[in-house]
Amino acid sequence: MVDYEGYFFDLDGTVFIGERLLPGVLDTIALLREKGKKVLFLSNTTIRTRRECQERLKKLGLDAELDEIVTAAFAAAVYMREQSPQPSVLVVGEPALASELNEQGVRMTSRPEEATHVLVGMDMQFDYGTLHTAMKAVRGGAELIAANPDPNCPVVGDVIPDTWSMVKAIEAASCVEPTAIVGKPSGYYAAKVLEWSGLRGDRCLMIGDRLETDILFGSDNGLYTALVLTGVTSARDAELSPIRPDYVWHTLEQFMELAQSRS
Repeated sequence: MVDYEGYFFDLDGTVFIGERLLPGVLDTIALLREKGKKVLFLSNTTIRTRRECQERLKKLGLDAELDEIVTAAFAAAVYMREQSPQPSVLVVGEPALASELNEQGVRMTSRPEEATHVLVGMDMQFDYGTLHTAMKAVRGGAELIAANPDPNCPVVGDVIPDTWSMVKAIEAASCVEPTAIVGKPSGYYAAKVLEWSGLRGDRCLMIGDRLETDILFGSDNGLYTALVLTGVTSARDAELSPIRPDYVWHTLEQFMELAQSRS
């Protein structure tokens, strides 16, 4: 259990739910740090910046360095900086997405005729006007980019629409499919995470609660995978899915028990 060099953790549903850390998280991270392992936190969020994620973890009692946190918003900003020499990005999303683009020096525009790309994240103010503007930009030649492929997002007592819901609305209106998806489980996200970690995929373990993002991210990109049943995926879901994790744990406390029994 502790033979990998890198341990990559999803956040929501794996490390915390709402405003509470999940069982075994602090002990697991402490054990891995004690053994000198590389720890990264990989989130598909587009509504929080990396720094906001860092502050949230700190409030929950878990300290993390900024460079240990990768979000879909941050990865999308890096993607835009790397993929186009002079992009002009029309953003559909919350302020965190624009903030990460600004940090990377990526130009943004609200004028559809100026846009080279339409970058879409979760947008809680998404409306007909937003749809019309994004549609005009895409029909005018701008590339449609999805910051992540999450259709919805679980919150305490509810499930709310996420990025993919907005992407599909713009696709339907413009009759143009997205040209790239940046967040988990994309190959781009995996390549950047491994580059930043300095590790090979086969020396890393991806731990998450979503089969179609976290586990698929790992299995498609050469990482080992562990599913924790503390988030959206149930044991029954795991049994029925064609996506097969290498390990299934009820909580991270089970990881601790296994790691200690084999040390």
